Amino acid sequence: MITLMLARELTGREVVTLGGDAVARIKDTVFDAGAGRITGFTLSGRGLLAGPLKRSLPFSAVHAVGPAAVMIPSEAVLADRDAVVGPHAAGSGQVIGAPVLTDQGTAIGTVRDVVVEAGTGGRVVGFEIAANDHFDSHRRHVFIPRGETLAVSGEAMVVPARASHFAAADLPSFGGQVEAFQAGAHLPHADTPARAEAEGDPA
Repeated sequence: MITLMLARELTGREVVTLGGDAVARIKDTVFDAGAGRITGFTLSGRGLLAGPLKRSLPFSAVHAVGPAAVMIPSEAVLADRDAVVGPHAAGSGQVIGAPVLTDQGTAIGTVRDVVVEAGTGGRVVGFEIAANDHFDSHRRHVFIPRGETLAVSGEAMVVPARASHFAAADLPSFGGQVEAFQAGAHLPHADTPARAEAEGDPA
């Protein structure tokens, strides 16, 4: 099963070289909405009075994302801030709180966080959303897969209506739902409520 993590878990994480030098902390995770991947990270200095740094960390330069630190080969891989925060990248602050719509035009909630696949790919696999009553009247937040492309319409994130069948209540169970969704399964997992009527999909 794939290992997933939330973007907010990376905020404040130490950036450490393979030689053991702590050089910065993660400030914000930056996404390329069209590619559906993490572009990289903006950085802050270390210590209570440290502010934002002019350098950033491209995700392509990351050696590993661990539970306590983001590992890089050396400080030399840090790049100018514009290398990460480019015209086609959306910072996490612009994603969090964005409305989520299905491709059939149904509003289902707002983004609480972005779910990414652990490893060196930085792939965005879905969202944690604050669900509205139309989508789920029992759970206040759910995890839902994104489509093959991370569509953006205005300020809203757009997911396939079919993805609503693969929502999960927690991150550990969401990994299996993402795999089933990506494999093209037509039916939701047995413990996942179907929302075919709400989305106009007869399943």
